[in-house]
Amino acid sequence: MPRKIRMGMVGGGRGAFIGAVHRMAAALDGQIELVCGAFSSNPEKSKLSGEDFYLDASRVYGTYQEMIEKEKQLPADVRMDMVSIVTPNHMHYGPAKMALENGFHVVCDKPLAFDMKEALDLEKTVQQTSLVFALTHNYTGYPMVKQAKQMIKHGEFGSIRKVVVEYPQGWLSTLLESTDQKQAAWRTDPTKSGKAGAMGDIGTHAENLAEYITGLKISSLCADISTLVEGRQLDDDGSVLLRFDNGARGILFASQICAGEENALTIRVYGEKGGLHWSQMEPNSLIVRWLDKPTEIRRTGVGPLYPESEAHTRIPAGHPEGYLEAFANIYKNVAKCIQARIANTEVDPIHNDFPTVSDGVRGMLFIDKVIESGKSDKKWISMED
Repeated sequence: MPRKIRMGMVGGGRGAFIGAVHRMAAALDGQIELVCGAFSSNPEKSKLSGEDFYLDASRVYGTYQEMIEKEKQLPADVRMDMVSIVTPNHMHYGPAKMALENGFHVVCDKPLAFDMKEALDLEKTVQQTSLVFALTHNYTGYPMVKQAKQMIKHGEFGSIRKVVVEYPQGWLSTLLESTDQKQAAWRTDPTKSGKAGAMGDIGTHAENLAEYITGLKISSLCADISTLVEGRQLDDDGSVLLRFDNGARGILFASQICAGEENALTIRVYGEKGGLHWSQMEPNSLIVRWLDKPTEIRRTGVGPLYPESEAHTRIPAGHPEGYLEAFANIYKNVAKCIQARIANTEVDPIHNDFPTVSDGVRGMLFIDKVIESGKSDKKWISMED
Protein backbone atom coordinates (compact mmCIF):
# COMPACT_ATOMS: atom_id res chain seq x y z
CA MET A 1 0.00 0.00 0.00
CA PRO A 2 1.41 3.44 -0.92
CA ARG A 3 2.52 5.58 2.00
CA LYS A 4 4.22 8.84 2.77
CA ILE A 5 7.99 8.95 2.56
CA ARG A 6 9.61 9.62 5.94
CA MET A 7 12.26 12.34 5.87
CA GLY A 8 15.09 13.34 8.19
CA MET A 9 16.79 16.71 7.88
CA VAL A 10 20.36 17.86 8.46
CA GLY A 11 20.60 21.60 9.17
CA GLY A 12 17.75 24.03 8.67
CA GLY A 13 17.03 24.86 12.31
CA ARG A 14 16.02 28.14 13.91
CA GLY A 15 17.17 31.15 11.90
CA ALA A 16 17.90 29.18 8.73
CA PHE A 17 16.25 30.39 5.51
CA ILE A 18 16.60 27.45 3.15
CA GLY A 19 15.59 24.79 5.68
CA ALA A 20 12.10 26.25 5.94
CA VAL A 21 11.84 26.33 2.14
CA HIS A 22 12.73 22.63 1.94
CA ARG A 23 10.25 21.67 4.65
CA MET A 24 7.40 23.54 3.00
CA ALA A 25 8.28 22.13 -0.42
CA ALA A 26 8.55 18.56 0.85
CA ALA A 27 5.16 18.81 2.55
CA LEU A 28 3.29 20.55 -0.27
CA ASP A 29 1.99 17.46 -2.09
CA GLY A 30 1.37 15.34 0.99
CA GLN A 31 3.87 12.70 -0.15
CA ILE A 32 6.61 13.36 2.44
CA GLU A 33 6.59 13.87 6.22
CA LEU A 34 9.40 15.15 8.44
CA VAL A 35 10.02 12.60 11.19
CA CYS A 36 13.46 13.44 12.56
CA GLY A 37 16.43 15.72 12.25
CA ALA A 38 19.78 17.07 13.35
CA PHE A 39 18.93 20.69 12.78
CA SER A 40 22.05 22.42 14.04
CA SER A 41 25.67 21.81 14.97
CA ASN A 42 24.55 23.08 18.38
CA PRO A 43 22.64 20.18 20.05
CA GLU A 44 20.54 22.53 22.18
CA LYS A 45 19.49 24.54 19.14
CA SER A 46 18.68 21.30 17.33
CA LYS A 47 16.45 20.27 20.24
CA LEU A 48 14.62 23.60 20.25
CA SER A 49 14.15 23.41 16.50
CA GLY A 50 12.62 19.95 16.89
CA GLU A 51 10.12 21.44 19.32
CA ASP A 52 9.27 24.09 16.73
CA PHE A 53 8.45 21.30 14.28
CA TYR A 54 6.46 19.24 16.86
CA LEU A 55 8.74 16.22 16.52
CA ASP A 56 9.17 13.40 18.99
CA ALA A 57 12.06 14.53 21.21
CA SER A 58 13.69 11.10 20.95
CA ARG A 59 14.12 11.67 17.21
CA VAL A 60 15.75 15.08 17.45
CA TYR A 61 19.49 14.50 17.35
CA GLY A 62 22.61 16.43 18.26
CA THR A 63 24.60 15.41 15.18
CA TYR A 64 23.88 13.95 11.77
CA GLN A 65 26.04 10.93 12.68
CA GLU A 66 23.82 10.20 15.67
CA MET A 67 20.69 10.60 13.54
CA ILE A 68 21.82 8.20 10.83
CA GLU A 69 23.10 5.59 13.29
CA LYS A 70 20.00 5.62 15.49
CA GLU A 71 17.50 5.83 12.65
CA LYS A 72 19.09 2.80 11.01
CA GLN A 73 18.43 0.81 14.19
CA LEU A 74 14.71 1.59 14.17
CA PRO A 75 12.16 -0.82 12.63
CA ALA A 76 11.75 -0.50 8.87
CA ASP A 77 8.19 0.77 9.25
CA VAL A 78 9.33 3.62 11.53
CA ARG A 79 12.76 4.86 10.46
CA MET A 80 13.35 7.60 7.91
CA ASP A 81 13.57 6.74 4.20
CA MET A 82 15.55 9.76 3.07
CA VAL A 83 17.73 12.62 4.29
CA SER A 84 17.38 16.26 3.25
CA ILE A 85 20.67 18.18 3.59
CA VAL A 86 20.24 21.94 3.94
CA THR A 87 23.60 23.03 5.34
CA PRO A 88 26.31 25.37 3.97
CA ASN A 89 28.42 23.90 1.16
CA HIS A 90 31.23 22.53 3.32
CA MET A 91 28.74 20.36 5.22
CA HIS A 92 27.09 18.60 2.26
CA TYR A 93 29.56 15.77 1.74
CA GLY A 94 29.71 14.19 5.20
CA PRO A 95 25.99 13.60 5.80
CA ALA A 96 25.32 12.73 2.16
CA LYS A 97 28.08 10.11 2.10
CA MET A 98 27.04 8.58 5.42
CA ALA A 99 23.35 8.54 4.52
CA LEU A 100 24.01 6.73 1.24
CA GLU A 101 26.33 4.19 2.85
CA ASN A 102 23.62 3.39 5.40
CA GLY A 103 20.85 2.88 2.87
CA PHE A 104 19.09 6.26 2.92
CA HIS A 105 18.10 8.23 -0.16
CA VAL A 106 19.30 11.85 -0.30
CA VAL A 107 18.07 15.28 -1.34
CA CYS A 108 20.89 17.82 -1.12
CA ASP A 109 21.02 21.55 -1.57
CA LYS A 110 23.38 22.92 -4.23
CA PRO A 111 26.23 23.09 -5.02
CA LEU A 112 26.89 19.40 -4.55
CA ALA A 113 29.99 19.65 -2.37
CA PHE A 114 32.89 21.77 -1.17
CA ASP A 115 35.23 20.67 -3.96
CA MET A 116 35.52 18.33 -6.94
CA LYS A 117 37.14 15.52 -4.94
CA GLU A 118 34.09 15.31 -2.68
CA ALA A 119 31.73 15.61 -5.65
CA LEU A 120 33.32 12.73 -7.55
CA ASP A 121 33.30 10.53 -4.45
CA LEU A 122 29.58 11.21 -3.93
CA GLU A 123 28.88 10.35 -7.55
CA LYS A 124 30.77 7.07 -7.12
CA THR A 125 28.86 6.30 -3.91
CA VAL A 126 25.50 6.93 -5.59
CA GLN A 127 26.50 4.58 -8.41
CA GLN A 128 27.57 1.89 -5.93
CA THR A 129 24.43 2.12 -3.79
CA SER A 130 21.91 2.78 -6.61
CA LEU A 131 19.98 5.02 -4.23
CA VAL A 132 17.98 8.09 -5.23
CA PHE A 133 20.01 11.31 -5.04
CA ALA A 134 18.49 14.65 -5.98
CA LEU A 135 20.14 18.06 -6.07
CA THR A 136 17.86 21.04 -5.55
CA HIS A 137 18.51 23.13 -8.62
CA ASN A 138 14.94 24.17 -8.05
CA TYR A 139 14.55 26.35 -11.14
CA THR A 140 14.30 23.21 -13.26
CA GLY A 141 11.01 22.51 -11.46
CA TYR A 142 8.98 25.32 -13.04
CA PRO A 143 6.31 24.13 -15.52
CA MET A 144 7.38 26.65 -18.18
CA VAL A 145 11.01 25.57 -17.85
CA LYS A 146 9.90 22.03 -18.57
CA GLN A 147 7.82 23.31 -21.50
CA ALA A 148 10.89 25.10 -22.87
CA LYS A 149 12.99 21.95 -22.53
CA GLN A 150 10.45 19.84 -24.39
CA MET A 151 10.03 22.37 -27.22
CA ILE A 152 13.78 22.25 -27.82
CA LYS A 153 13.93 18.46 -27.38
CA HIS A 154 11.20 18.02 -30.01
CA GLY A 155 13.07 20.19 -32.50
CA GLU A 156 10.59 23.07 -32.69
CA PHE A 157 13.40 25.61 -33.05
CA GLY A 158 15.78 23.49 -35.11
CA SER A 159 19.42 23.33 -34.14
CA ILE A 160 20.29 25.56 -31.16
CA ARG A 161 22.76 28.33 -31.98
CA LYS A 162 22.82 30.80 -29.08
CA VAL A 163 22.19 30.64 -25.32
CA VAL A 164 22.13 33.71 -23.09
CA VAL A 165 21.60 33.17 -19.36
CA GLU A 166 21.94 35.75 -16.61
CA TYR A 167 21.48 35.79 -12.86
CA PRO A 168 21.84 39.27 -11.32
CA GLN A 169 21.20 39.95 -7.63
CA GLY A 170 21.98 43.07 -5.62
CA TRP A 171 21.94 41.91 -2.02
CA LEU A 172 25.74 41.77 -1.67
CA SER A 173 26.38 45.25 -3.09
CA THR A 174 27.91 46.18 0.28
CA LEU A 175 30.16 44.27 2.67
CA LEU A 176 27.12 42.69 4.29
CA GLU A 177 29.20 39.83 5.71
CA SER A 178 30.87 42.27 8.10
CA THR A 179 27.54 42.54 9.95
CA ASP A 180 25.72 39.70 11.69
CA GLN A 181 23.97 38.63 8.45
CA LYS A 182 24.33 34.84 8.58
CA GLN A 183 23.53 34.13 4.92
CA ALA A 184 26.11 36.61 3.69
CA ALA A 185 28.76 35.45 6.17
CA TRP A 186 29.02 31.83 5.08
CA ARG A 187 28.48 32.46 1.36
CA THR A 188 31.51 34.77 1.24
CA ASP A 189 33.73 32.61 3.45
CA PRO A 190 36.07 30.33 1.42
CA THR A 191 36.28 27.86 4.32
CA LYS A 192 32.51 27.27 4.06
CA SER A 193 31.55 28.18 0.50
CA GLY A 194 34.55 26.79 -1.36
CA LYS A 195 36.64 28.48 -4.04
CA ALA A 196 33.75 30.45 -5.57
CA GLY A 197 31.34 33.07 -4.26
CA ALA A 198 28.69 34.33 -6.68
CA MET A 199 29.68 31.79 -9.32
CA GLY A 200 29.20 28.92 -6.89
CA ASP A 201 26.06 30.29 -5.30
CA ILE A 202 24.08 31.45 -8.33
CA GLY A 203 26.36 30.89 -11.32
CA THR A 204 25.81 27.15 -10.97
CA HIS A 205 22.05 27.75 -11.18
CA ALA A 206 22.55 29.57 -14.48
CA GLU A 207 24.86 26.83 -15.80
CA ASN A 208 22.45 24.09 -14.76
CA LEU A 209 19.43 25.83 -16.28
CA ALA A 210 21.23 26.35 -19.60
CA GLU A 211 22.21 22.69 -19.85
CA TYR A 212 18.82 21.44 -18.61
CA ILE A 213 16.68 23.44 -21.03
CA THR A 214 18.87 22.97 -24.11
CA GLY A 215 19.99 19.40 -23.48
CA LEU A 216 23.47 20.57 -24.48
CA LYS A 217 26.72 20.44 -22.52
CA ILE A 218 29.20 23.29 -22.09
CA SER A 219 32.40 22.14 -23.79
CA SER A 220 34.65 25.13 -23.06
CA LEU A 221 34.51 28.57 -21.49
CA CYS A 222 36.28 31.89 -21.13
CA ALA A 223 35.63 33.73 -17.86
CA ASP A 224 36.18 37.17 -16.37
CA ILE A 225 35.77 36.95 -12.58
CA SER A 226 35.83 39.91 -10.21
CA THR A 227 35.55 40.85 -6.56
CA LEU A 228 34.18 44.38 -6.65
CA VAL A 229 33.31 44.98 -2.99
CA GLU A 230 36.49 45.90 -1.12
CA GLY A 231 37.34 43.47 1.66
CA ARG A 232 35.40 40.51 0.23
CA GLN A 233 37.25 37.20 -0.02
CA LEU A 234 35.38 35.58 -2.92
CA ASP A 235 34.07 36.65 -6.32
CA ASP A 236 30.86 38.67 -6.40
CA ASP A 237 30.62 39.22 -10.16
CA GLY A 238 31.48 37.25 -13.28
CA SER A 239 30.91 37.03 -17.03
CA VAL A 240 31.54 33.87 -19.03
CA LEU A 241 31.64 33.13 -22.76
CA LEU A 242 30.45 29.59 -23.46
CA ARG A 243 30.85 27.04 -26.24
CA PHE A 244 28.47 24.08 -26.31
CA ASP A 245 29.02 20.57 -27.59
CA ASN A 246 26.86 21.11 -30.70
CA GLY A 247 28.80 24.24 -31.72
CA ALA A 248 26.35 26.73 -30.20
CA ARG A 249 27.74 29.83 -28.50
CA GLY A 250 26.61 31.29 -25.21
CA ILE A 251 26.96 34.05 -22.64
CA LEU A 252 26.50 33.61 -18.88
CA PHE A 253 26.76 36.27 -16.25
CA ALA A 254 26.16 35.99 -12.54
CA SER A 255 26.50 38.87 -10.12
CA GLN A 256 25.48 39.69 -6.58
CA ILE A 257 26.47 43.37 -6.74
CA CYS A 258 23.85 44.56 -9.26
CA ALA A 259 22.28 47.11 -6.93
CA GLY A 260 18.50 47.08 -7.06
CA GLU A 261 18.17 43.65 -8.66
CA GLU A 262 16.24 41.01 -6.75
CA ASN A 263 16.42 37.50 -8.20
CA ALA A 264 16.42 38.11 -11.93
CA LEU A 265 17.42 34.73 -13.36
CA THR A 266 16.61 34.89 -17.09
CA ILE A 267 17.40 32.66 -20.06
CA ARG A 268 17.10 33.18 -23.80
CA VAL A 269 17.72 30.37 -26.29
CA TYR A 270 17.82 30.81 -30.08
CA GLY A 271 17.66 28.17 -32.79
CA GLU A 272 17.42 28.17 -36.58
CA LYS A 273 13.63 28.71 -36.61
CA GLY A 274 13.02 30.79 -33.49
CA GLY A 275 13.76 31.14 -29.82
CA LEU A 276 12.40 31.40 -26.30
CA HIS A 277 12.68 33.68 -23.28
CA TRP A 278 11.91 32.73 -19.66
CA SER A 279 12.38 34.79 -16.51
CA GLN A 280 12.23 33.48 -12.95
CA MET A 281 10.51 36.64 -11.74
CA GLU A 282 7.68 36.08 -14.27
CA PRO A 283 7.69 32.28 -14.18
CA ASN A 284 4.21 31.55 -15.57
CA SER A 285 5.08 33.04 -18.97
CA LEU A 286 7.27 31.58 -21.70
CA ILE A 287 7.84 33.98 -24.59
CA VAL A 288 8.31 32.19 -27.91
CA ARG A 289 9.61 34.11 -30.92
CA TRP A 290 9.58 32.81 -34.49
CA LEU A 291 11.57 33.70 -37.58
CA ASP A 292 8.51 33.83 -39.84
CA LYS A 293 5.41 34.29 -37.64
CA PRO A 294 4.20 36.41 -34.71
CA THR A 295 5.55 36.14 -31.19
CA GLU A 296 3.62 33.85 -28.82
CA ILE A 297 3.25 33.77 -25.06
CA ARG A 298 2.76 30.33 -23.52
CA ARG A 299 1.24 30.32 -20.05
CA THR A 300 1.34 27.80 -17.21
CA GLY A 301 -1.84 25.74 -17.23
CA VAL A 302 -3.07 26.98 -20.62
CA GLY A 303 -2.88 24.16 -23.15
CA PRO A 304 -1.84 22.62 -25.28
CA LEU A 305 1.41 22.07 -23.40
CA TYR A 306 3.77 19.13 -23.27
CA PRO A 307 2.85 16.46 -20.68
CA GLU A 308 6.04 17.20 -18.73
CA SER A 309 4.81 20.75 -18.16
CA GLU A 310 1.23 19.77 -17.33
CA ALA A 311 2.38 17.09 -14.86
CA HIS A 312 4.18 19.74 -12.81
CA THR A 313 1.29 22.22 -12.72
CA ARG A 314 -0.96 22.07 -9.66
CA ILE A 315 -3.55 24.83 -9.94
CA PRO A 316 -5.74 26.44 -12.65
CA ALA A 317 -4.31 28.97 -15.06
CA GLY A 318 -3.93 32.49 -13.75
CA HIS A 319 -2.96 31.43 -10.24
CA PRO A 320 0.79 32.04 -9.87
CA GLU A 321 3.00 29.06 -9.16
CA GLY A 322 6.44 30.02 -8.02
CA TYR A 323 9.57 29.27 -6.03
CA LEU A 324 8.07 26.88 -3.45
CA GLU A 325 6.13 24.94 -6.06
CA ALA A 326 9.26 24.52 -8.20
CA PHE A 327 11.11 23.17 -5.17
CA ALA A 328 8.13 20.94 -4.41
CA ASN A 329 8.22 19.42 -7.89
CA ILE A 330 11.68 18.05 -7.14
CA TYR A 331 10.51 16.61 -3.81
CA LYS A 332 7.36 15.15 -5.37
CA ASN A 333 9.36 13.39 -8.07
CA VAL A 334 11.83 12.05 -5.53
CA ALA A 335 8.93 10.73 -3.43
CA LYS A 336 7.40 9.02 -6.46
CA CYS A 337 10.72 7.35 -7.27
CA ILE A 338 11.21 6.11 -3.69
CA GLN A 339 7.59 4.90 -3.48
CA ALA A 340 8.08 2.91 -6.67
CA ARG A 341 11.15 1.25 -5.19
CA ILE A 342 9.28 0.37 -2.01
CA ALA A 343 6.47 -1.15 -4.08
CA ASN A 344 8.97 -2.82 -6.45
CA THR A 345 7.33 -1.16 -9.45
CA GLU A 346 8.52 1.05 -12.30
CA VAL A 347 8.21 4.78 -11.77
CA ASP A 348 6.45 6.84 -14.42
CA PRO A 349 9.33 8.41 -16.43
CA ILE A 350 7.66 11.80 -16.11
CA HIS A 351 8.57 11.73 -12.41
CA ASN A 352 12.16 10.69 -13.04
CA ASP A 353 12.92 14.33 -13.76
CA PHE A 354 15.11 16.08 -11.21
CA PRO A 355 18.76 17.18 -11.00
CA THR A 356 21.02 14.29 -10.02
CA VAL A 357 24.44 13.81 -8.49
CA SER A 358 25.91 13.92 -12.00
CA ASP A 359 24.38 17.35 -12.54
CA GLY A 360 26.08 18.30 -9.29
CA VAL A 361 29.42 17.12 -10.62
CA ARG A 362 28.84 19.25 -13.74
CA GLY A 363 28.24 22.22 -11.45
CA MET A 364 31.46 21.62 -9.52
CA LEU A 365 33.36 21.25 -12.79
CA PHE A 366 31.86 24.56 -13.94
CA ILE A 367 33.04 26.25 -10.73
CA ASP A 368 36.56 24.84 -11.11
CA LYS A 369 36.87 25.87 -14.75
CA VAL A 370 35.38 29.34 -14.28
CA ILE A 371 37.79 30.12 -11.45
CA GLU A 372 40.70 28.61 -13.41
CA SER A 373 39.79 30.69 -16.45
CA GLY A 374 39.28 33.83 -14.38
CA LYS A 375 42.82 33.53 -12.99
CA SER A 376 44.44 32.56 -16.30
CA ASP A 377 45.66 34.50 -19.32
CA LYS A 378 44.54 31.61 -21.49
CA LYS A 379 41.49 32.51 -23.54
CA TRP A 380 39.57 29.21 -23.53
CA ILE A 381 39.45 26.50 -20.87
CA SER A 382 38.12 23.07 -21.76
CA MET A 383 35.29 21.53 -19.69
CA GLU A 384 36.33 18.10 -20.97
CA ASP A 385 39.71 17.81 -19.21
